[in-house]
Amino acid sequence: MKEQAKNNEQRTSKPTIKSLFSTRMLAGTAIFTALAYAVSFLEFSVFPASAVPFLKLDFSNVFIMLTAFMYGPISALFAGVIKELLSLIGTQTFGVGQIANMIVILVYVLPPSIIYLYKKGIKSVIISLSIACVLQIITALLVNRFITFPLYMDEAGVTAFYKSFWLVLAFNAIKAVSVSIITVL
Repeated sequence: MKEQAKNNEQRTSKPTIKSLFSTRMLAGTAIFTALAYAVSFLEFSVFPASAVPFLKLDFSNVFIMLTAFMYGPISALFAGVIKELLSLIGTQTFGVGQIANMIVILVYVLPPSIIYLYKKGIKSVIISLSIACVLQIITALLVNRFITFPLYMDEAGVTAFYKSFWLVLAFNAIKAVSVSIITVL
C-alpha cells in the first residue's frame, strides 16, 4: 500500500531539473534537432512564380513536434531554437527568416506539447494540432506583416504583404496542415 502511494506521488509530483535534463531526454532532443536541421535543407517554394518565392516549405517542424510530444515543451523549445541558430550558419537573410521561423515554430509547438502533458491520446493530439494550426497561421501572418516583409523589402514590404496576403495565408495553411498530418502519421 505504501509503495502504491509512493508511485502515485511520483507520477503527480512536479518535474525536477534532473528529470527535465536526463541523459535520455538530452540525447533524444539532440537527435531530433539534428534531423530537423538536416531536413530543413529539403525545402521548396510552394508558389515559385509569385511575389513570395522566399516562402519555402520544409518538414523540419515535424521533428520539433515529435520532440515536443516525446520529451515535452522545454525540449521542443530547445530543439526549435537550436535548429534556427544552426540555420544562421548559411543564411542569406541575415537572420530575418530564422527569427520569423523561430517565433512561428514556438507558437505552433508549445500549445500541443503542453496539452499533451495533461491529456494523452490520439484525440488530444489531433485536437491540439488543429488548434496549433490556427495559431500558427495567425502568428505567421503577423510575423510576415511586421517582421519578414518589412525587413526584406524595406518600405515596399507592407504594400507587398497586402498584395500577396492570400498567397501568404495559403502557404501558411498548407505548411501547418501538412506538418500536422505528417506528425500524426
